Amino acid sequence: MSVSGISSTGTSAMSSSRQTIAENFDTFLQLLTTQLRNQNPLDPLDTNQFTQQLVQFTSVEQQLKTNEFLEAMMLAGANSGINNAVNYIGKQVTASGVRSELVNGSATWSFALQDTADVTVTIKDTAGNTVYTEEGRLTAGVGQFAWDGIGNDGQRKPDGTYSITIAGRNADGQYVPITTETTGVVSGVDFTGSEPVLIVGTSRLNLSSVTSVRQPPA
Repeated sequence: MSVSGISSTGTSAMSSSRQTIAENFDTFLQLLTTQLRNQNPLDPLDTNQFTQQLVQFTSVEQQLKTNEFLEAMMLAGANSGINNAVNYIGKQVTASGVRSELVNGSATWSFALQDTADVTVTIKDTAGNTVYTEEGRLTAGVGQFAWDGIGNDGQRKPDGTYSITIAGRNADGQYVPITTETTGVVSGVDFTGSEPVLIVGTSRLNLSSVTSVRQPPA
């Protein structure tokens, strides 16, 4: 798999700068040697100026080396991030969100709620049409909701992306916040943005939103 987006422009520019500095430094040393060799013994040249210029050249060269080192560290970090993201391919990930993929008649969402509540689960397709609803009671804590892909009309829905909404109220009729997470198997990674994006079916999950990674079930 080829990965684009990392350019060597900075490295080329740095190499060009170092070459120019080296050429100028060599020229400066030649001029210094020639002037010292041909100076008037009765009126010697002021060596302080040459010393200051030597210090300036050395400082610039050291700065260029520091920049090269920092650039190498940045490239190494970027390559490491790419390799880490690629390792997600083929793994089942859970990320914050409401969307999940229905694959071979199975879609799974993770949820968490702070209090036992009577809930209404609503699943919609990508067009926003409600395809499935269910009512029940959930106890406080975390769990998973699995859908077999059968809609309220008794028909099996096509594989694809579906979103879930879980609304709940406790025994006092108070609204209970319920957070949902999406679960699916990563099929690819997109590096075109500022952050790697995992491809799960037709969904796109930012790498930073992933909360767990595991081997997919057999």
